Amino acid sequence: MKLDPQALPHLLTGKHLAMVSGTNGKTTTTHFLAAAVRAGLDPSGDRVVHNADGANLHGGITAALSTKPRASWAIIETDERVVADMIRLGRPEVLVLLNFSRDQLDRHHEIKALGRSWRNALATAGADGPVVVANADEPLVVWAAQSARRVIWVDTATTWTQDASLCPECGALLLRTQPDQTGGRGGHWRCSRCDLAQPEATYRVVDGRILDPAGAVWDPRLQVPGSFNISNAACALAAAVQLGVPTATAIEGMRTVTAPAGRFATARFGDTTARLLLAKNPAGWAEALPLAQTSEVVLAIDSAAADGRDVSWLWDVDYEQLAGRTVIATGPRAQDLAVRLAYAGVEHRCVPDLAQALADHPDPVDVIATYTPFQRLRKMGGV
Repeated sequence: MKLDPQALPHLLTGKHLAMVSGTNGKTTTTHFLAAAVRAGLDPSGDRVVHNADGANLHGGITAALSTKPRASWAIIETDERVVADMIRLGRPEVLVLLNFSRDQLDRHHEIKALGRSWRNALATAGADGPVVVANADEPLVVWAAQSARRVIWVDTATTWTQDASLCPECGALLLRTQPDQTGGRGGHWRCSRCDLAQPEATYRVVDGRILDPAGAVWDPRLQVPGSFNISNAACALAAAVQLGVPTATAIEGMRTVTAPAGRFATARFGDTTARLLLAKNPAGWAEALPLAQTSEVVLAIDSAAADGRDVSWLWDVDYEQLAGRTVIATGPRAQDLAVRLAYAGVEHRCVPDLAQALADHPDPVDVIATYTPFQRLRKMGGV
């Protein structure tokens, strides 16, 4: 990009572009979509380019595109702050908008500003803008997507609602029917003052299955765990079908995804076997903690730039559910986490060094980490 400041728009020229953005789940969803497109539209295996490692800012996207400059399809994970630029530069055919949550507060500040940038970019694009696949359960996503030329709504059965209390249109309180915490049935939201309300979805997640617009029910049978990944798969499916991939083919492709960018991978650290889970903010931790099944759990926390300098979000995470198990707090902010665990009544040890924290576990352990220690663990474990 120093040699050619126009490298990004040059590399995007002539490609069918599909983008995925949101606070949580964008890496896995992009892997799902790339796998679906490869299965349905790229039998030779050389027509799709994808930033598979999750480098989603301008430089990372440019680097990924440069590996296959003649690719026909670009399936690109896009940081929330880069969405508006990519809409302008790349004229995507499909844009998947997943969710908004408090994340990296020193960097993203107030999430409505991000939502407004999406909304304005879609309005500016007008009839040349992308078809948007949007999470109907997220009020800020719905508000942002309203200006798109066409929206495919997905009811993802989201149970996390703590990041949306006020209407993004008028500021009034949102009224909610809380969804069932297991199957995701019954949740709905609307503004108490204006007309903003949850739209009717054409794709729906119900009891771990995906209902398509024709009413057919699909069991995704994914190789990655968690109900949130079924929601991610529903959004990827809607995007893949919009791009021309048959539903059955798209789902078969998504079933090949196992450890997207190291998420859910199992690694060896000396004699210790550990499964790696990524959680970056309260919404992510709410999904990751129930997946930790081992009697001893390692939690790794840092506050580097990629994690967000502010770790006050630790007090919004329900660590109380770990009571009865042994927890090891590790990473540069292990002491902050240890204080939170003490208030939660969770038995724990504070071992700031990652290598020491993962040493000498005779039984497998689950490790949940924020972004920076997660990447260090990937290198240490060779995944």
